[in-house]
Amino acid sequence: MVCRALPKSAEVAVVGERMTSDVAGLDPLLDEAPCGFVSFLDDGHVRVANRTLLDMLGYSREELLDKHIESVLAVGSRIFYQTHFFPLLRLHGRANEIFLLLRGKSGEDVAVLANAIRRERRGEWVTDAVLMRVIERRKFEDALLEARRVAEEATAAANVQRGETENANALLERQATELADTHWKLVIQALELDKQRTIAEDANRAKSEFLAMMSHELRTPLNAIGGYVQLMEMGVHGPVTAAQTEALGRVTRSQQHLLRLINDLLNLARIEAGRVDYDLQSISLNDIVLATLPMIEPQIAAKGLRYDVEVPLTLKAAADREKLEQILLNLLSNATKFTENGGSLRIEATVAPESEDFVELKVADTGVGIPADRLEHVFEPFVQVESSHASRVEGTGLGLSISRDMACGMGGDLTAESTLGVGSTFTIRLRRG
Repeated sequence: MVCRALPKSAEVAVVGERMTSDVAGLDPLLDEAPCGFVSFLDDGHVRVANRTLLDMLGYSREELLDKHIESVLAVGSRIFYQTHFFPLLRLHGRANEIFLLLRGKSGEDVAVLANAIRRERRGEWVTDAVLMRVIERRKFEDALLEARRVAEEATAAANVQRGETENANALLERQATELADTHWKLVIQALELDKQRTIAEDANRAKSEFLAMMSHELRTPLNAIGGYVQLMEMGVHGPVTAAQTEALGRVTRSQQHLLRLINDLLNLARIEAGRVDYDLQSISLNDIVLATLPMIEPQIAAKGLRYDVEVPLTLKAAADREKLEQILLNLLSNATKFTENGGSLRIEATVAPESEDFVELKVADTGVGIPADRLEHVFEPFVQVESSHASRVEGTGLGLSISRDMACGMGGDLTAESTLGVGSTFTIRLRRG
């Protein structure tokens, strides 16, 4: 479907001394288009909005006209508009397939992809933007649930067929005279089992396709973030100070880490099957901590947490650098989430007390702790601690499961100790490098 562009002849002055609007002459087809349309000046004030966008956000036309465009953006998208989206429009005159979160009148966030063009019209610079709502996620979730249902049915059917095969074999032993008939029954049952296996393989393929599609949806905005950071580092938007260069470096490292997390999600089945490759090297644990801390320091500072680091400079582990950084970042992120404001964290590395061939890297917190009967379950996929605090923390429940699998893949382990209401300690155990 194509959204018709607003005709220039329809523009009529209706708002403010310097604001003009096309509302009086708005093409009815544009008002009924299946995508949102908004037009705003360089100072951010909205001059045109079609009915689709108004219904999407819950505003009347009078409420939205003359408002600043940032007033209908979620906090993150507002910052992105100031630092990337609008500078990109001024630099190139257009921006395509930009992911934004709009904030409706009720406070609900609406995800859209934006295509925008900035051009001069009657002495003013005006940006026209088409906003297509993103609603595919539910379809992907439904596809995964359907694939899971089909796989369960296939497994149940296979079990039934297996039982029938065993009964047929017993019958062969008792009734030799019916050998021929039983043989054909077994052939039919084998064909049925093959059919069920095909169904199960299709279900697994559907799961893989779902993960691949989700990966694409997540990679698109992350790659955009990386690209805009590179533009700023190149000085496209003006000179960059040393402090800004350092901050941009941290953004880049965080963006790259998120991409690695997406890849790990896609490789979850491979991790369980033991088909993930590990590049083991002698790695300084102090270097790993120094590389990981900057990615979590803003969250630590936001909650007013204290942290101590005691990692000898000479202590090394045989590990895959990227995977060890991911494990440590996941543990630090969890510790920060589940520690109340004013609490403390501690990162410590030592030689394993029971063997000098191993080292231990520990992350301890003074958080809410984990009930004893739930401690071992936190390493299972899609499991989170059931507590009043945990219910307020978002997450998939995959982090600790993937982290333990990766630690085991490097020849080590990941364990946990915790006291409810006192805190938790997670220990990464690896061979000495």
